[in-house]
Amino acid sequence: MIKKLDKLILKSFIGPFIITFFIAFFVLMMQGLWKYLDDLVGKGLDFITIGKFLWYVSASMLTLAMPIAILISTIMTFGNLGESFELVAIKSSGISLLRFMRPLMFLAVIFCGITFMFANYVIPYANLKFVALYNDIYFKKPAFDLKEGVFFTHIPNYAIKAGKKDEDGKTIRNVLIYDQTNPLQNNTIVAETGVMTVSQDKKFLEFNLKNGYRYQENGTVYDSTNEYIRLGFTTFKKLFDLSALQKQTTNDSIYKNNFKMLSAGQINRSLDSLYKMNDTVAARMYRTIALTLPYAAIQDSSKKMVPVIQTKYNRFDSIIPDSARTQVYASAISMATTLKYSVENAGTEIEARKKEIQYHHIEWHRKFSLSMACFVLFFIGAPLGSIIRKGGLGMPLVVAIIFFLLFHLLNMFGEKFVKESMLPPFIGMWLAVIVLTPIGIFLTYKAMHDSQLFNKELYSRAFKKIKNIFTKKEQQPIT
Repeated sequence: MIKKLDKLILKSFIGPFIITFFIAFFVLMMQGLWKYLDDLVGKGLDFITIGKFLWYVSASMLTLAMPIAILISTIMTFGNLGESFELVAIKSSGISLLRFMRPLMFLAVIFCGITFMFANYVIPYANLKFVALYNDIYFKKPAFDLKEGVFFTHIPNYAIKAGKKDEDGKTIRNVLIYDQTNPLQNNTIVAETGVMTVSQDKKFLEFNLKNGYRYQENGTVYDSTNEYIRLGFTTFKKLFDLSALQKQTTNDSIYKNNFKMLSAGQINRSLDSLYKMNDTVAARMYRTIALTLPYAAIQDSSKKMVPVIQTKYNRFDSIIPDSARTQVYASAISMATTLKYSVENAGTEIEARKKEIQYHHIEWHRKFSLSMACFVLFFIGAPLGSIIRKGGLGMPLVVAIIFFLLFHLLNMFGEKFVKESMLPPFIGMWLAVIVLTPIGIFLTYKAMHDSQLFNKELYSRAFKKIKNIFTKKEQQPIT
């Protein structure tokens, strides 16, 4: 049964949490948009495509927005209660800090579950859709925008330049068009003026040119001489296919086996397959060696030879006839070269499999570590707020940003160390949780005992004591 005390703390927490969550989510989403801004500008994308792009980018930001929102909101909540002396009144009535934190503990556990479910099911699907959409946008050519004095070359096999464009945006002057549809011929169109129009379905661009010439070269690669023709015209219509400038639709199924598009269960099944493939590559390499060098599995018989025979045949080539020595050498070199390439290829494939296995482990641990971070950061934010006893967005926000930066840097460094094989995936991906958990326990202990950890008067008194000690030592007479 929820008591009035639980309602008080939940009511005080919900407001700051919603505000900080959406602020953090918006900032992270803008950061993701800024990262891909160059790929979006100038492509003539519609609002629906841009909206989908932002939605898929923002999905992966929730796992970062949730921990920072919990951290900031808990500091603000307990700071506000401490500043208004409600926290002091609650403690004076015999209620411990852990009892006061209990409703938010359960809420933090729920947030951990939501974060994990989102990371395990929603984010892989969003990543799959994002990669397919980003691939289409990245390879889409810029929208048709003919600028004065600049060749437009994004329509395949054509280079178009207009010396001047009128204010209406349609009338162009001093038009030059290079037709490169046949690389063996030089075809050029020159016109004084023209009018650009686009078909209603946006698939064709129509140039209605006036007063110009067509320079055309006729012939084939087999002709010794080519015919060069110049044709004058009063009006001439030229159509350009704009389908190459349209955004293509890529089937997202080609990316579905990527480790970022898999849930935890799918990653486990993929890891089993990767381990079996690695073992298969190693077994194939050993079979190749056994077939090429069948005597490698036989025990060395030279150890059983008597000393007299060993001294007589102290070199391998001494027992080979001179007539066969060149052939034996060539065969040995060929065999060694074949084995070298086989071992190198197998080693490269095994290393690639190991790297892929490593990435799968990273993604598997990420789903759990980021959800657990919500709980750990709660146990940092709640005691910090009760110790600081300051509400609002001042001191709590500064402290929260410091701890979140520490959390984010530890995550980045841990993942980098795992990718460089400096740490195992379990330690690297859980590095932030491993480091911050003792800090949370320490701060909770200090808050339960009414510590003055962030009281400036405490440090001021300590500084004065240290200063007095050094002052007394300086005033002592030298004997």
